[in-house]
Amino acid sequence: MESVLKLISEQRCFDGRQLRFSHRSQVLDCDMVFSLYLPPQAVSTPVPLVTWLSGLTCTDENFVTKAGAQRYAAALGLAILAPDTSPRGEGVPDDEAAAYDLGLGAGFYVNASEAPWAAHYQMYDYVVAELPTLLRNSDLPLDFSRQAIFGHSMGGHGALIIGLRNPQTYAAIGAFAPIVAPGQCPWGTKALTAYLGEDSAAWRQWDARELILACNHQAAVPIRIDQGLADQFLDAQLKPQLLLDAAPEAYPLHYFAHEGYDHSYFFIASFVGEQLAFLNTHL
Repeated sequence: MESVLKLISEQRCFDGRQLRFSHRSQVLDCDMVFSLYLPPQAVSTPVPLVTWLSGLTCTDENFVTKAGAQRYAAALGLAILAPDTSPRGEGVPDDEAAAYDLGLGAGFYVNASEAPWAAHYQMYDYVVAELPTLLRNSDLPLDFSRQAIFGHSMGGHGALIIGLRNPQTYAAIGAFAPIVAPGQCPWGTKALTAYLGEDSAAWRQWDARELILACNHQAAVPIRIDQGLADQFLDAQLKPQLLLDAAPEAYPLHYFAHEGYDHSYFFIASFVGEQLAFLNTHL
């Protein structure tokens, strides 16, 4: 493995390997950490890569330690890449009020254009281009011709916009309780105003609802959304109906509403097996 990736830790997990790496990101201009699960099948053959994007306040470790996804990934033969949710480190700007929904832990998977964020907050380019390139140039046994992407909340938003904007790369999209229309919710309008400026027209390329309205439905990327109906953010922040109404009837969008489930990792752990099975059918 090239020295650009530094192995921080390795644990055996369901006969696979749970790895954690650090590296210097040129795109984000800071040091970054990410997690990668390699299933047992990776010993003998390159395996498909599924990217997971976490939500507000998370790091690369939340999903790895709480979701229980490795059991299913091992059975299916899938690698899971879990990047961080924002740039980190000395000199990387944070919200002046230290709010949880802007700055560190809240990169929103966009390319910021406004000061002071633009110098570091290029999370879209990091997830779509830089990190996959680093992995391609390593000796890790990954099959980049078979990729999917999924995520939770802010990360669900990230998975939707990245998958919809890159149908040639990602064969399927999954999302738990995603922010589907950031231009129409408090979390999204705050972040997009800060990162992209006041002109809401500039937000459209980072809005799943707008993207699904504008996309070529002949080359539609299949989507699965799982949403808990006891989610405390359902009505004010997530608003899944906005995306459901925007998608044409023929679009392969599969929506599952779950009574009694909230926004937590207990919800994710309950249905991550179904999400991975769905993604795997398209790989």
